[in-house]
Amino acid sequence: MKLSYTILYVESVQAAVKFYQNAFGIEHRFTHDSGDYAEMNTGETTLAFCNHQLADSILKGPHFKASLSGPAPSSQITFCPNDIKQAFEKALNNGAKSISEPEVKPWNYEVAILKDCDGHIVELAKKLP
Repeated sequence: MKLSYTILYVESVQAAVKFYQNAFGIEHRFTHDSGDYAEMNTGETTLAFCNHQLADSILKGPHFKASLSGPAPSSQITFCPNDIKQAFEKALNNGAKSISEPEVKPWNYEVAILKDCDGHIVELAKKLP
């Protein structure tokens, strides 16, 4: 089975698109005419955003809402930039919140972890030679 989409539930689809464009340099692909849903160009697996109101109707009830000030949600997305430190700083300069600064892990990856503009966990990870 192939993973096709990761959809993050957000307060503002437009703000999430702008954040991911500015913080991570990801290209916007599509926004539905309603403004309630958008997709980004992230390779084989699509990263999408859906506002909380639409998510409530899809899920037929309330759901956990990530936040910058609350506890980290129990999921994450990971990007593999060429330069972890540079990508980390760019994300911070565009509104991300640091969870852990870039460091080399025992499994030979350089890793940094942030929260995005809605509080979702974003890992920056790169395998070292």
